[in-house]
Amino acid sequence: MNWKPKKHDLLGLLPENLVLTRTRDADLRYLSFDDGPDPAHTPRLLDTLAKHSVKASFFLVGEKIEQHPEIVTRLVDEGHMIGNHSYSHWSFRNMNLTKQLDEVYRTDALLRLFDDRPHHRMRPPHGYVGAQLLAHFARRRRSLVYWSYDSLDYQDRPVEALIDRLRNDPPGAGDIVLMHDDSDKAAGALDVLLPEWMDQGMRFAALPGSAS
Repeated sequence: MNWKPKKHDLLGLLPENLVLTRTRDADLRYLSFDDGPDPAHTPRLLDTLAKHSVKASFFLVGEKIEQHPEIVTRLVDEGHMIGNHSYSHWSFRNMNLTKQLDEVYRTDALLRLFDDRPHHRMRPPHGYVGAQLLAHFARRRRSLVYWSYDSLDYQDRPVEALIDRLRNDPPGAGDIVLMHDDSDKAAGALDVLLPEWMDQGMRFAALPGSAS
């Protein structure tokens, strides 16, 4: 059988101060959510996380930050990490570096209004990590964030199927878990699974906010 490494396996070979795919912390898992803030779904997810006293990381889209600043304020007030997920959420694959950097720095400027950090952890939209962007971040000693565990919560399947899959194959120690807050699937699954996982001794935290 031919073995083809997954993208996160290849990115995991790079220094973690350039691309973070997982952490070395044997005691923690890191829930991360892309594509918000979403007024219909992010508040319910925040209620779920608060109910179980869990902090997480949210990679936010600049256009949505402008539309829903009150949700970003709540994220910060409740102790979650806010990160950069570009301004428009268009894939970087067909953008030149100048356009990519406009997406990054425009969103940095918006996020800075909420937590005063000059730069934020960055997760490129659709997971596209190109060589030019990597080189730019390396020169500026900034890191990109990927993931080591894909929940597949974006698949067109009922939340019960998501719960079964995550229960049967839970995230491991140090995993950065990819989820989304533009639907109620993550909130529905986590409301069931977090008590089970925490009873098993799992602990969860937000990623450190420093981008460099």
